[in-house]
Amino acid sequence: MKNSNYLYLQFADRIEKQIKSGVLSVGDKLPSIREVCSETGYSMSTVSKAYYEVESRSLIESRPQSGYYVSNISARTAPEPSASSPILSGKNVEREDLIDLFYSDMKTKDVTMLSLGFPSNELLPIAKLNKGMVQAMRSLPDSGTGYDDMQGNLNLRKEIARWSFTWGGSLTEDDIITTPGCVNAISQCLMTVTKPGDTIITESPVYFGVLQLAKSLGLYVMELPTNITTGIELEAVKKALTTKKIKACVLISNFSNPSGSMMPNEHKKEVVRLMEFYNVPLIEDDIHGDLYFGSSRPTNCKTYDESGIVLCCSSVSKTLAPGYRAGWVIPGKFKKEILRTKFYHTLSSPTITHEVVGDFLKNGRYENHLRKIRQILNHNCNNYINTILESFPVGTKVSQPQGGFFLWLELDKRIDTVDLYHLALKHHISIAPGRVFSFQDQFSNCMRLSFGLPWTNELRQSIVTLGKLVDL
Repeated sequence: MKNSNYLYLQFADRIEKQIKSGVLSVGDKLPSIREVCSETGYSMSTVSKAYYEVESRSLIESRPQSGYYVSNISARTAPEPSASSPILSGKNVEREDLIDLFYSDMKTKDVTMLSLGFPSNELLPIAKLNKGMVQAMRSLPDSGTGYDDMQGNLNLRKEIARWSFTWGGSLTEDDIITTPGCVNAISQCLMTVTKPGDTIITESPVYFGVLQLAKSLGLYVMELPTNITTGIELEAVKKALTTKKIKACVLISNFSNPSGSMMPNEHKKEVVRLMEFYNVPLIEDDIHGDLYFGSSRPTNCKTYDESGIVLCCSSVSKTLAPGYRAGWVIPGKFKKEILRTKFYHTLSSPTITHEVVGDFLKNGRYENHLRKIRQILNHNCNNYINTILESFPVGTKVSQPQGGFFLWLELDKRIDTVDLYHLALKHHISIAPGRVFSFQDQFSNCMRLSFGLPWTNELRQSIVTLGKLVDL
């Protein structure tokens, strides 16, 4: 039987679809709650919850004594950036110097960090985390100075297992191994299932950390064509698996870095089926999955994994505390091997910070925090897109992610975003040039912008300035 929760979310999704498709325009007044109840038969509670849900997505706003109106910060429709077409037989190109260059901006206080890949401190519950740190030092043996269990903090593993229900998981604490962050989890997975000289496949563009990690392990990266909205193209995956000796696949299934793409459920199911058929481990990065803008948390590839072929990696670095290095891997059938790799290379995860995160999840504070930060990020995303469409040259293409932190921009082919990076830095603005997200010679006219900063007039002006620099 359809309950009221289902009905209000269904109705909220219908309103969002009308706004995004242009049926409802900025400034349009929505029918009153009583009118909707009369027309649909829904209860006042259901309609009220639906309007509140759409308002939380920054699509409508309530005006006292007047009703609900389509918000002027609901994102305008923008042309979608082109799908990638990497040269599958191309040679890897060095990117280290460029990556080092824009990462060096992070500690510069007067630079607007549109290149950041994590949330600003203003969006994090730092005071509550500090209290948790004091409590952890009091409750842990030796005040947390000793090594933790090799598999990881039991409290944290129990809470990660409990939290897995949000994406359809059914885990216990024994199914999880903690790590010092998500990149460390991916590293341990790659070291376990590959050896130097092996080939792995991934999407393109892809997070440069994956590229540099693979390079450091002596692996060859085959980048596959990717749609900016739906992620890696399934036909390309099938072709690679049938014609090449692939040892692993690395994918960011939800709100990918840098493109913001999200694989549809059917694509996730099919990718898992292909990996099972060809016996190729799938290393999944689901670090952004909790930062959805819709009504429910998306599934991941692990949701559909019945054979243990998926090694799902995540952390709270993008949602709660980047410096706490609280990550984990759900290793499936590779648990024994991953534990051995962790012992050789890490031995133990951070003791105190993992206890703090475990308590934060246990007491419901994490869920409340996520509800707030998702609303802020959705609001920011809409503001970014609208400002870009108003300030950048006509023809600029912008992704429209349904969650996460990142916008992917495609500019005129004459624009080199490395040159733009240097020019923007003179105006105290840092961007992430598209070239760093591929080993192939592509994305020179693209860039990634993070909307993880609080929205202010100063930030808006920085985006306007960046648009003027593109147009020079």
